[in-house]
Amino acid sequence: MWDFFDKIYCISLTERPDRRREAHTQFRSVGLSDRVEFHIVDKHSTDPEQGVYESHIDCMKKGLSAGARRILIFEDDILFDRFDPAVLQHGIDFMSTDTDWNMVLLGCMVKGSRSTKYPSVRKVRYRSLTHACILNRPFAEQLAERPWHGVPYDDFLRDLKDDRTYVLYPAFAFQSSSPSDNERYLPLDRVRRLFGGLRRLQKMNEAFHRHRPVIIAAHIAVVFGILAWVIS
Repeated sequence: MWDFFDKIYCISLTERPDRRREAHTQFRSVGLSDRVEFHIVDKHSTDPEQGVYESHIDCMKKGLSAGARRILIFEDDILFDRFDPAVLQHGIDFMSTDTDWNMVLLGCMVKGSRSTKYPSVRKVRYRSLTHACILNRPFAEQLAERPWHGVPYDDFLRDLKDDRTYVLYPAFAFQSSSPSDNERYLPLDRVRRLFGGLRRLQKMNEAFHRHRPVIIAAHIAVVFGILAWVIS
């Protein structure tokens, strides 16, 4: 199934061979060991966020130059969990049939989601995390023309408010517990660890938006139940 993607890259810092070794292990676990090209870069001398942004753009440019129609970009702290080939196949069926999509993520944080006619594919309002992202060629061409402009990559994608972004559910790509290489995010990284790490937080975000009406209704029912008990 991974042959559906024309180019697959994994961004990794020169000084993090430990992450590359673990990423190799993760890729082997899902049958990707011979398809991923590592895009190895030096850490940006002054601004790690600029380095992240430019690394993603560079991968897009490489894929576009190679004639790729669908470009899959990983980050080297990738962690696969609950991988299901059927979920990936549903995503491939969607991308093959409905070609009017910009991004399909294998896992991320969202602000909202709704179902589509394709099992395991949900349309979302993107919030953050780009550790496993598929880009359609026309969209990659647009992004590749946007040089660094002082906005972190995640925030840049979020602020686009793109209405053709999708996520595979249940998500099977997460960020590992490896400490962030961006010093600015280390305090946030520690807070995330207190709440169980990004994998747990991403699963909670997915569950909430996937079952939001039921969760809200349950909370309302509890509140009314408490009020009825107090009044009585």
